[in-house]
Amino acid sequence: MYTVDELDVVVPLRDVPQSDVGAPLPTIVADDYRLVLEYLVSEPDPNWDGTFVNVVTDGTVALIRFHRPYAHMMGAPNEEAIAGHPLADRGLEAFAAFEVKHSSWIRQLEKMNSVHPYHDRDRFLESKRHFVFVFHDSTFECIAHGFEISILNSSILDSLDTVIEMFRADPI
Repeated sequence: MYTVDELDVVVPLRDVPQSDVGAPLPTIVADDYRLVLEYLVSEPDPNWDGTFVNVVTDGTVALIRFHRPYAHMMGAPNEEAIAGHPLADRGLEAFAAFEVKHSSWIRQLEKMNSVHPYHDRDRFLESKRHFVFVFHDSTFECIAHGFEISILNSSILDSLDTVIEMFRADPI
């Protein structure tokens, strides 16, 4: 995890599909140059009265394909402990996606990269964006240039075929 200072600003990403609040089953497929996050999208059952549990293994899947990923992490905190995240007091909350402007994490990565002989501080800071997706059981964060969204009617496992095709179509 990184240390946050007074510059970090958390901005909700309103165009990102809402993850399922029960079991979104977030999955990451990544290598050094490509990164896809997939998860089940919230599809409320209009007939659900709260007296039973629906276990959903397929439905609508969001594929978030990040452009030029630089770093990522997934794990704690879950939604019950999101108040312990260093960005919680800036507006980070459960079951949503955000961009962090003036990110401390990016600035810490820039400082680490500054020993590179061709490092350009301004170009490094201007080209990278910090994204956070808070799910039921985990939080995903990444640094990338941007992302695009695809929606599938599928299961998480079956959608991996689409992700593999994305990787094949985008050779390194």
